[in-house]
Amino acid sequence: MNPNTPVIIGVAQILKRGYDKTNFKEPIDLMVEASKKAAKDAGNPTLVENLDSVRVVRGWWRYENPAGYVSAALGCKDAETVGTAYGGNMVQNLLNASAKDILEGKNDLLILTGAEVGNAQAKARKLGESLPQKETEGAYDRVIGDDNSMSSEAEIARGILRPIQIYPMFENALRAQLGETISDHNERVSELWAMFSAEAEKNPDAWISEAKTAREISSPGPRNRMISFPYPKLMNSNNAVDMSAAIILCSVEKAKSLGIDKSKWIYPWVGTEANDTYLVSERENLYSSPAIRIAGTRAMELAGLSPDKIDLVDLYSCFPSAVQIAARELGFSLDRPLTVTGGLTFGGGPLNNYVMHSISRMVTLLRESREKKGMITANGGFLTKHSFGIYSATSPVRDFQYENLQAEVNEMPTRESVTDYEGPATIESYTVMFSNGNPDVGHCACLTPEGKRTWANVADKDVLELMQVEEFCGRQVFLDGKGTLSF
Repeated sequence: MNPNTPVIIGVAQILKRGYDKTNFKEPIDLMVEASKKAAKDAGNPTLVENLDSVRVVRGWWRYENPAGYVSAALGCKDAETVGTAYGGNMVQNLLNASAKDILEGKNDLLILTGAEVGNAQAKARKLGESLPQKETEGAYDRVIGDDNSMSSEAEIARGILRPIQIYPMFENALRAQLGETISDHNERVSELWAMFSAEAEKNPDAWISEAKTAREISSPGPRNRMISFPYPKLMNSNNAVDMSAAIILCSVEKAKSLGIDKSKWIYPWVGTEANDTYLVSERENLYSSPAIRIAGTRAMELAGLSPDKIDLVDLYSCFPSAVQIAARELGFSLDRPLTVTGGLTFGGGPLNNYVMHSISRMVTLLRESREKKGMITANGGFLTKHSFGIYSATSPVRDFQYENLQAEVNEMPTRESVTDYEGPATIESYTVMFSNGNPDVGHCACLTPEGKRTWANVADKDVLELMQVEEFCGRQVFLDGKGTLSF
């Protein structure tokens, strides 16, 4: 075996339940705690003192260089510090880059870590308390990834900027494309999410460990309020979590020198990446993902595997539409388990760091079943940025393989968009946003007679009620040139 073969030797997950300001740990301290726990998991607690790179996934905090703080706290203050761009894809991107760095001899022992405290932040806000945040001055030695705008002028003009507005539009577009009724579709998606909840019950590191039934998931109520049609709260990513994770990678040669037992070793076999069209307005349709299909399928090809040969899979699960689209593009049946954590609703959604938890869980399961192969998918933005990894306790036949499939994705068809369109149009998809439990506004993606995409809103309360029980995809409307539609 190539002595520079990258291998994961230690993983850790931290969950901090409850909130007490006197006991509060901010994200960088949770990163330190997770890092030390990962070293213990590897069987060598002092190895953190010899890390040559500390890599932190960007979170919803204002630290300038958290990796510098973490490295100093671990006793490896001279280690390289690395940060990332923003996005749920960045953990897998960072792992891909780290595996490449180890294979090429640039590093031989490094750690990935990240943390969020969304639960504490929400509780503190309600109590009128402010949470402390340490200063971490300085700049990273290196930043992986780019931050690009994912909202076009057309979307911004109509106030359509958030995942909770756009992913339900993907869901409704998918329902219309499949030809399902609203009730049948909701029943099927609720059953899918109940399967995710059942997997969370098996995961000792899940935030919501008590399994929810399909009826509980689909039924709006005081603890499951409607967010955006067709999604109640239990179909949304659960960001109100205090969670941290860490992953230690090194070369096979370094693992041997550190005396890491081979029962701990998990090999990254393959990593691939690609982005869909950054602006949703310019996508060919709202129910598919060329980047998932091309880059995800290529990951399996490089590993010599097919969907039926992937034993364990974790499809990125911020919303049900993301899972269904990914499963269709990759060839995974919706009847099989598609998560190892319970997903971002039940396993917990610490924003960009979720995939560090899914990889950590995958490592644990692969250690228990050493012949199995696992696949991780990661998604950032509005089903925009995608990254894939294939893992196993079995050593790969070839050195770690990485490919960026962007050039091929860029050849896929796109669509023109227009902002202030006046005239007839067809509703392509839509959602209804809720405020204080009541329908507030409807957002619609529309196609002009020339096939250009535009966006419009509707505020009529009777229409908003009908949108939840009748199919509005495909309906003919008239846009007034200012972003309002009428029938």
